[in-house]
Amino acid sequence: MSLQYFLPLLLIKGLIGAGEASFSTIAPSIIADLFVADQRSRMLAIFYFVVPVGCGLGYIVGSKVTSAAGGDWHWAFRVTPGMGLLAVLLMVFFLKEPPRGATNKKKKIYLPSANSWMSDVKKLFRNPSFMFSTLGVTAVTFVVSAIGLWCPSFLGRARNILYEKEPCQTAVCAIDDSLIFGAITVFSGILGVVAGVEISKRYKKVNPRADPIVCACGMLMSAPFLFLALIFGNISLGATYVFIFIAGTLLALNWAIVTTILLHVVPTTRRATAQSMQITVSNLLGVAGSPCLIGLVSPFYILIFIWHTV
Repeated sequence: MSLQYFLPLLLIKGLIGAGEASFSTIAPSIIADLFVADQRSRMLAIFYFVVPVGCGLGYIVGSKVTSAAGGDWHWAFRVTPGMGLLAVLLMVFFLKEPPRGATNKKKKIYLPSANSWMSDVKKLFRNPSFMFSTLGVTAVTFVVSAIGLWCPSFLGRARNILYEKEPCQTAVCAIDDSLIFGAITVFSGILGVVAGVEISKRYKKVNPRADPIVCACGMLMSAPFLFLALIFGNISLGATYVFIFIAGTLLALNWAIVTTILLHVVPTTRRATAQSMQITVSNLLGVAGSPCLIGLVSPFYILIFIWHTV
């Protein structure tokens, strides 16, 4: 792709990111103002399991549209404007925004007065629970972003090695692997988000610090399964799919719980700022950094993989 096409693509991606970040920042605050206690956690679970579902459907729809268009990947991107328009119409006509802090006012909880944006930022930096949860969700985003970009390519290479196929030479490769990976992302995301909320809710009856413990266990337990997926790439493609599914489920335990932690440790008047800071850090260090870093490291892994195979 020449520079003249890359710059418009970069601009369009930036506009999409601005809309997505705005929605992701405000939506949890609206949910927090509509629901309380366990009901709030369940609603956040429903909200956050659509993240991996949407991501997985993107792989599925993209692969199907590309295949139907004879391998022309441009048509996969032409599906998204219609989805965005549908989302805007649903929000305009059906979303009723509650007053800020509505549930807290009903429960007669003290609400701090609104401060300047810079004052809110300084107080968030002095909030250890918020800072450590932000670092945790950044680590999860780092892993998930790398998996999302490189996993279909890895599965395609593994298929070539196992079935002794020639490497793909066309502009679009591994459509079937993208379809399978999309299905894995959808089902592991649904299972992980729902399981995370339910496990945390039940464990909280025994330990009030259940939320961070469940998040930490999910992150730690996903690592060996990702490692096994790499090892089994040249042994069994079916086993690789299974290990990726388990790792994705364990990583998805975090999505709703992290927002629940934020809603508990940050006052109502500071939540939108906290959400925006958390999204900025996780996107800057996770989404933007991990695919590039993994791409730089992968040639060394390939050399080790070849040496091990020989």
